[in-house]
Formats: sequence, structure tokens, C-alpha cells
Amino acid sequence: MKKEYDLTKMKKRKNPYASRLKKQVTIRMGTDIISYFKKLAEETGIPYQNLINLYLRDCVEHRRKLNLKWAS
Repeated sequence: MKKEYDLTKMKKRKNPYASRLKKQVTIRMGTDIISYFKKLAEETGIPYQNLINLYLRDCVEHRRKLNLKWAS
């Protein structure tokens, strides 16, 4: 391999897989939840939105479900 490559002649193109990686959504969350993840983000150095995504991914992978009982 060369030590350096001339990338000035490369053509730009969008990542064809980008749309499959993540999808932007709008969601309402409690301010306490956002504060919790922002504080955790400061401690870990990971952006809070990534932390929320990682937490939700863990829930999906382990098929976690909430135990809710709504008052009738």
C-alpha cells in the first residue's frame, strides 16, 4: 500500500446503507429522563442520544417488556 493516496479526484456519493442504519423520529420524553441520560453522557463521553439508542437496543435484544397495569 502507498503511504499516501490522492483522494482529490474521487467522486462523492452518499452511503447507500445510511438509511438502513438509523431513522430520525420525534418523541416526547420527560425532562427527568433527558437529564438522566445527559448526565450519563457527561460521565461516559458518549452522546446522550446514542445512550438512549443503546439502552433501547438492549431492551429489544433481551425482549424486555414493561409490567404495566392500567387502572380501569
